[in-house]
Amino acid sequence: MVQALSRISRRRALEGSAAAVTALALLLWWSAPDEEAAPRGKVTFSTGVPSGVYQRYGALLEEALAQNVPDVRIRLLTSEGSQQNLTRVASGEADFTIATADAVATHLRDGRPGAKGLRGCARLYDDYVQLVVPKSSTVRSTRDLRGLRVGVGQQGSGVRLLANRILKASGLDPARDIVPMSAGIDTMPGLLETDRLDAFFWSGGLPTSAVQLLSERFPIRLVPLEKELVDRVHAQGGTSRYYRSAVIPADAYARVQAGRPVETVAVANLLVTTDRADPALTEAFTRTVIRSRDRIGREVHPAQLVDLRTAIYTDPLPLHEGARRYYLSVKP
Repeated sequence: MVQALSRISRRRALEGSAAAVTALALLLWWSAPDEEAAPRGKVTFSTGVPSGVYQRYGALLEEALAQNVPDVRIRLLTSEGSQQNLTRVASGEADFTIATADAVATHLRDGRPGAKGLRGCARLYDDYVQLVVPKSSTVRSTRDLRGLRVGVGQQGSGVRLLANRILKASGLDPARDIVPMSAGIDTMPGLLETDRLDAFFWSGGLPTSAVQLLSERFPIRLVPLEKELVDRVHAQGGTSRYYRSAVIPADAYARVQAGRPVETVAVANLLVTTDRADPALTEAFTRTVIRSRDRIGREVHPAQLVDLRTAIYTDPLPLHEGARRYYLSVKP
């Protein structure tokens, strides 16, 4: 009898040990990194015009992603700017992009195809509106643009959206009171330099290399966009609330500003994807954007302003689940 009880005890002990080992193995399996879940495949990133900040930022981000997400191949796709970028992502032609908050809000307001599926990953840096004229120009305010040849950005750009609103706030009809020239930052400086443009609008990070290079070979001036003008833009209502009064620092363009700041309009840029994007991939994208800030910022100065504390505020878009996971993982 004693021997039988002893055998039963040993058997139960062995069964208990086996159950414990099985439970431990399951626990380790659940908590172990899922190799198969690692992001992989092809991703298209819609950027901007050649020589623009979006394009250069995208190229440097591609390099950072190649190191951090080696199994994902990135294809950069140049574009006219924010409006075209959003159309591409919403339609599935691109997976990620950068766009200004006002362009995003307009896309949502107009109920364009795929708009409800757009999601934010990060608030990046601010774009600053730069109204550029030859130094000898008589233009001192936006009202002085009447009758002149003005570069207003390409049709699908955020520049076009902003330029039209600023012109309307100045009492000008963008289609009738100026000669609108559809061109991007890759061509507008050359057109101004060769007297085929009288002025051009640009909205980009500071400094924008194309404007900087123009200032080094041709005398230019930045026309102030005063707070009163911004107030009139806000009075238009709707998505104009995403603009704010700002100042181009005195040292942004040393040869242009002569040590003086210039009043202007600013708007935030967002990293955008859709609810179709894989959460693991989106988390990796967001992490790379934040962690590569200093590396990219050495060449694209606006990237230095990417800040973890404000990146989470992607209004008017809800955060993508993958981006939310990243911010929760670094929450103090």
